[in-house]
Amino acid sequence: MVHNTKRTLAAVLASVAALGMLASCGSGTGISDDSKTLTIFNSKMEIQSQFEEMAKKYGEEKGVNVEVSYSSDTVAAHLATRYASNAPYVLSMVDAKDIYSLGPDHALDLSNEKWVGDTDQAISVDGKVMGFPVSVEARGLIYNADAIEKVTGKKFDPSQYKTLDEFKKLIADLKADGMQSPVGVLKEDWSLAGHYLPQIYEEQPNVNEFVKGLHDGTVKISSNDKFNSLMDTFDVLKANNYAKDAPTSAEREVTSQKLAQGDIAFLFGGNWDWSVINQYEPNKNLGMMPVPQNTDDGTNEKLVGGGSKFFFIDSSDKVTDEQRQMAKDFLNWLVSDKEGQDFIVNTCSMVSPFKSNTLAPADPLGKSVKSYADKGALIPNFNYLPDDHYSKLGAEYQKYLANQIDRPALADAIDSYWQSTKISADIK
Repeated sequence: MVHNTKRTLAAVLASVAALGMLASCGSGTGISDDSKTLTIFNSKMEIQSQFEEMAKKYGEEKGVNVEVSYSSDTVAAHLATRYASNAPYVLSMVDAKDIYSLGPDHALDLSNEKWVGDTDQAISVDGKVMGFPVSVEARGLIYNADAIEKVTGKKFDPSQYKTLDEFKKLIADLKADGMQSPVGVLKEDWSLAGHYLPQIYEEQPNVNEFVKGLHDGTVKISSNDKFNSLMDTFDVLKANNYAKDAPTSAEREVTSQKLAQGDIAFLFGGNWDWSVINQYEPNKNLGMMPVPQNTDDGTNEKLVGGGSKFFFIDSSDKVTDEQRQMAKDFLNWLVSDKEGQDFIVNTCSMVSPFKSNTLAPADPLGKSVKSYADKGALIPNFNYLPDDHYSKLGAEYQKYLANQIDRPALADAIDSYWQSTKISADIK
């Protein structure tokens, strides 16, 4: 979620050009002179080995050369080295913000591809589809249905707890029946200021107008209905946090273990948290539900999320039309071929953003996200948070979590932050 990516990229390009450097690492030889090679940049480290194995098999079956590279540099910095060396990847996996910043100059228009109508998560820039969604991630309340049912003796149906009032009644029932602290709250700034706080922005009728209003001081967040609605919910989570006496000392692993084993029933997070929860032999029936709120605008029936990684095909004359067709064929294979679908869902443990991919994710959080995505029940991510939003407002949110400041003080900190920061030129 980097702002000002265009200027950042320009600066990196200039320095790289001056130095004549090239940074590349991966499964192949880096830059290939073979105009018939499909070069792919993968920015998702945890699936690099799977990608390399798939590329070898795919290449053998299709009779094409496929080379997959990964870099630990930021996406913008790494791609800048390729552009400076006149050796762009044919196909690059990037974050949403990179599609918006790089797309107009570097991405092929994919509007006429048949997969466009099969997903709600493709990214368009200036009316042209440029970003192919690789996977879907979403956030909300993670629940342990087995734990809830064991304590209450009643079947748990998350759709019955859309409002905060309904949720508070459930919390009271859990406490009355012996679960003293039904909630876990992650202290990390990326959870508090990267995931929970942005939901206040994302649930606005016009998020860009809202953020511009915060920036120019015409909007005060303390008087915003969404701010107060989501803070009311957060207050309930905070008050019932198992670690409320020392909330900023709670370790993510301990909280995840408590949820997995049913010591607590709820944790705000996303389907990425399964990688931690799964280490602790979790109960069988976990899932995700929208954050409960006393609202009638429908936001309490949706998760927040969308595509988490995107491919774009390079449009420059350094890539041949034959290579671009190879890239298009590969993307279609991911969407429509049974082996491609299986690669996304089972090999990489990701949630497919395509409705025609009916394979159920292996993990229960992914299954929840897939069900919400397929029915169009996702509130889109806001992709233009400034670089220091996590750290600066995360620190303020941690103070609030620890009862060191009150809600008005947190609101003042949020207002001050936005008025003093630069916002992306792409916020229109």
